[in-house]
Amino acid sequence: MLELGIDDAGRGPVIGPMVLAGCLIDEKTARKFKKLGVRDSKQLTSKRREFLTQKIKEEVISFEIVLADADEINKKQDSGTNLNMLEAIKTAKIINKINKEISLKDKSEACKIKVVVDCPSTSIIKWRDFLMTKVKDLSNLDIVCEHKADKNHVSVSAASILAKSTREKEMDKLKKKYGEEIGSGYTSDPSTSKFLTKNVSKHKDSGIFRKNWITWKKAQAKSEQKKLDF
Repeated sequence: MLELGIDDAGRGPVIGPMVLAGCLIDEKTARKFKKLGVRDSKQLTSKRREFLTQKIKEEVISFEIVLADADEINKKQDSGTNLNMLEAIKTAKIINKINKEISLKDKSEACKIKVVVDCPSTSIIKWRDFLMTKVKDLSNLDIVCEHKADKNHVSVSAASILAKSTREKEMDKLKKKYGEEIGSGYTSDPSTSKFLTKNVSKHKDSGIFRKNWITWKKAQAKSEQKKLDF
């Protein structure tokens, strides 16, 4: 049986996209990844992630990466689709794409796929049930959703590396456009926090901010108050 691991990067930041990646591997590749030191991307340096990203792309049977930029997240949330729901929709997109690709190649027992997803929700059963409604063909799939799957399954670890690497490249693009001071996009980053405070009004319609985040709303309220005080 093949295994498709899926993980995300960038759920929490106030700036930049959320990225999801899926890696389809067999048992031989799983053993090879373990020897290479493929593990949860948060446990790796940026340099090591980039090295492993290339190795993963070369070795996997298939991989897929999808993004939800800040503007899409804003619009979906405004229309009633929360982040967990959006992540399930993007996860299903990965599953559907890879499953269709493999099914066209091989109709045999060998194309049975175990899907392991690092579940973003505290309610695994509820989130999995929603995910299942978005998957087009369940006939050859065994879908498992877990917390900490990126630590327990090398396929998910590989996906986490691809997602994190892609997220960092997307942030590099934003840095070229808006300046290095944009930081990592997380408000725990002093550079990002300072950029948000300074540019919340200037760039509010640029599509880089997640406007439903409380940190953005507070920064915007302070900016508006300053204008009134002035």
